[in-house]
Amino acid sequence: MPYDVKDIKLAKDGALRIEWANQSMPVLNRIKERFAKEKPLKGVRLGACLHVTTETASLMRTLKAGGAKVALCASNPLSTQDDVAAALSKKDKISTFAIKGENHKTYYKHINAVLDTKPHYTMDDGADLVSVLHSERSELIKWVRGGTEETTTGIIRLRSMAADGVLQYPIIAVNDAQTKHLFDNRYGTGQSTMDGIIRATNRLVAGTQFVVCGYGWCGRGLAMRARGMGANVIITEVDPVAALEAVMDGFSVMPIRKAARVGDFFCTVTGNINVIRKDHFKTMKDGAIVANSGHFNVELDLIGLKEISTSVRRIRSFVEEYLLENGRRINVLGEGRLINLAAAEGHPSSVMDMSFANQALSIEHMVKGKLKLEREVYPVPHAIDMEIARVKLSAMGVPIDKLTPEQKKYLASWDMGT
Repeated sequence: MPYDVKDIKLAKDGALRIEWANQSMPVLNRIKERFAKEKPLKGVRLGACLHVTTETASLMRTLKAGGAKVALCASNPLSTQDDVAAALSKKDKISTFAIKGENHKTYYKHINAVLDTKPHYTMDDGADLVSVLHSERSELIKWVRGGTEETTTGIIRLRSMAADGVLQYPIIAVNDAQTKHLFDNRYGTGQSTMDGIIRATNRLVAGTQFVVCGYGWCGRGLAMRARGMGANVIITEVDPVAALEAVMDGFSVMPIRKAARVGDFFCTVTGNINVIRKDHFKTMKDGAIVANSGHFNVELDLIGLKEISTSVRRIRSFVEEYLLENGRRINVLGEGRLINLAAAEGHPSSVMDMSFANQALSIEHMVKGKLKLEREVYPVPHAIDMEIARVKLSAMGVPIDKLTPEQKKYLASWDMGT
């Protein structure tokens, strides 16, 4: 079984950490139990490009229990947990190609190693696997029947591909499931991003000006957590409705050019490119701390920042200090990559439980092939979303009401009125 990890001897530690995470993933565990009995994925080859973390390991084990032959690579060079990669390779016999800090060449070598397995289904976190498959390994598309995508950034790329008529197989947008974006994006990103920023800097957040670029679900969660830690939170947005919501939620809203002059902390969560640019860096305070929690590191114009800097040095783990021509210092965290995974451990397992349950059930849905899917991006079936929420509530010991027959009839009628 091929694999490429940093040190296979780390497997024992990784297995213990996977066990710890798995204790908070009751929904995925229930799916795994059923998969082990029914084997709905028997004979399926699955290629996954995801953050190689303890939670992802639980998903890989679930898919294997269902009968799938799985190969996994990292979706971000800094997000891999090396002991987890070792445990998956040695103890679970799942081909894993991931090394924390791998360079650009190795990153794409690992993606190609997964594609070499000729997957029937792809499972992506940012659409890099799909992109390489379409642009460089198109001869393999004949094997592919469908796939899933878990991030906002990836969905944007895939919908663009579908609109241009180049997407060659159907994709289910796991990111857009309510049990994913309402919880993973908001509560997971909010907590883990603050965790990453604090681990990287050990700076006090209370009393600071904390700028959140983007007020989607990730931005909402981050703003909520920063305010909870005592920061004065500033939101920058391009969407007038999102900006209005931020105002109604009690946050200050202003353009990034204005926020750049007053912020102490900055974090981008937009999924777009060059959100904080050269001109913005020039006006920042001495010692400003800049991070990104969007999927790719393109949200910060690091090329432009380097152009106006006289030197760059690593002053602390995950902190690079750029000395500007004007004498001010800008501290960039985690090389501009996902700070919650670069400097911390990513989302809590109890949140990823729902996200990965959507992944597992969406793949099963596609394998069973009850509906003919075109070369488009599809939502997670509503029934899957609701079932995951029900199981999660049950695991938390939270009962809820059910509609009475009278209420169901009323909601289905048009003539009962007042």
